[in-house]
Amino acid sequence: MTLTASVLDSRDAQELAGFYQRLLGWPRGADEADWVTLRPPGGGTGLSFQTEPAYVAPTWPTRGGRQQMMAHLDIEVADLRAAGAKALAEGAVLAEFQPQEDVRVFLDPAGHPFCLWVRN
Repeated sequence: MTLTASVLDSRDAQELAGFYQRLLGWPRGADEADWVTLRPPGGGTGLSFQTEPAYVAPTWPTRGGRQQMMAHLDIEVADLRAAGAKALAEGAVLAEFQPQEDVRVFLDPAGHPFCLWVRN
């Protein structure tokens, strides 16, 4: 078995895929109205995006009675400040709650939390 991708739902697969394509610099594989795949240039596990009209964005941090986060992406970066600035420029939002010094939690345009982190 080979894990090929994690799939993120959103109300607009094209919009969310465009955000991650700009952030990661990965080319598109499949590119349909409601389904887009991104693949890392050197091979490996990619990301896929599908349109889900009933999508509800999760809350971060978790709050009772609200949609909870089911998964998130961890993206290792060399320079946390520069990567954070790029994420913001591409349309991410810095989450209000930040649990660690060497990690920054952002929300993508569909509200999915993702973490930028540096190895110590």
